[in-house]
Formats: sequence, C-alpha cells, structure tokens
Amino acid sequence: MKLFIISVAMLCSVSAMAQNSTAVPAKVKSAFANSYTKAEKVKWQKEHGKFEVSFVNGADKMSVVYNQDATVEETETAIPADKLPAIAKKYAEAKGKIKETAIIVKADGSKVYEAEVNGKDLLFDMTGKFLKEVKD
Repeated sequence: MKLFIISVAMLCSVSAMAQNSTAVPAKVKSAFANSYTKAEKVKWQKEHGKFEVSFVNGADKMSVVYNQDATVEETETAIPADKLPAIAKKYAEAKGKIKETAIIVKADGSKVYEAEVNGKDLLFDMTGKFLKEVKD
C-alpha cells in the first residue's frame, strides 16, 4: 500500500510539471531562449494571462513578463537596496524592512524602482519620488 501511495504521488508530481511546462506557449519560450541564452534557474508562472519567467542571467537575478504574442511587457532586474535613490530608500525604510529591490523597465522604455516592504511593492520614479503602492 505504501508503495502504491508513493507511486501515485510521483505520477501526480510528474503530471503537474508537464502541465506547467506546456502551459507556456512555444513562441514565448523561444523568445525568452533567444534573448537570454545563458539563463539559469528558470521558473515560469502564468499571471493575469501573461507569462512571467524568473531566472539568473550571469550575476543578475531577473524576471521578464511576456504577453501571449511573446512580446516583452516588462523586465525586472534585482539591485541592492543601497542603489535606490536616497529619498526612495528612506521612504521605503520608514514603511518597514526592505525585502527586495529592483529596477523595472516597461515595454515603452520607461523605468521605475521597486522596493518590496511588508508584502507590498513600493514604486518610485528614477529620481526617487514615490509613485504608488501595489499589493504583491
């Protein structure tokens, strides 16, 4: 009986992994593979009809959001908290402990800083001016 339960659990795990990998359209995976040839630790997830891939690219921890047509919606690159503009860092620290920080580049080329604090993302413009708070 124990062997049967273990076998069923393993089959379910393999099935779940297969469904996850096929959920991302081939053209999206191809666009990613062509842009980030040295990506490691690649993890895909689907959010709001879009596909987000988290990975390590050289020394950078990154994520990219693709739409159904394999067009990049945004790219996020992790940065140390001390790379935030001083005013943004001070604002974020006043809200709590900074967990992660990043620079987000939107499809139109615009950039914002992001600081994760208490399960929320605080967004700042490139001068450090607070823009908005988004629940993570």
